[in-house]
Amino acid sequence: MKVAWLTCAVVLLSASVVPCIAQTPAAAKALGPLEQTLIASEKSLIEAKKKDDAASFKKILSEDFSLVGVDGKLLQQQEAVGDLGDSGLLELTPYDIKVVAAGEAAAIVTYDAIVREAPEEDQGPPPRYQHFSSVWVKQGDAWKLKFHQATAAHWGDW
Repeated sequence: MKVAWLTCAVVLLSASVVPCIAQTPAAAKALGPLEQTLIASEKSLIEAKKKDDAASFKKILSEDFSLVGVDGKLLQQQEAVGDLGDSGLLELTPYDIKVVAAGEAAAIVTYDAIVREAPEEDQGPPPRYQHFSSVWVKQGDAWKLKFHQATAAHWGDW
């Protein structure tokens, strides 16, 4: 009788553990050299943005850089560079970063981010959740940022 109860308990326990094991997510795919390089480049851009670091922007950006801000305005070259930095930025935390090759000398980096910024005097803060897209091009041995766009992920917190 005890053996039957013990067998029943083992079967029930196994039945409850197996689905948990089966639902364990697969190991993340290892990043290739292109992905590693461009994710590091994008993170350098984020750090430069947080610090409003013009010297870093000069190293990262292509000569013909353009930007579409979260407000939808297209800015080009020097005007875009001036708008990229943000010393009022309290937080910019990227997540779910993806890299897609667009030929041998170009790639697109996309990610979502949590953005916290001090509100301006006449406006509220920008959207807290944003989606970013960047186009990187290889110029010589270096990857340069050619285009960057920020899009509000939730209009309700605008």
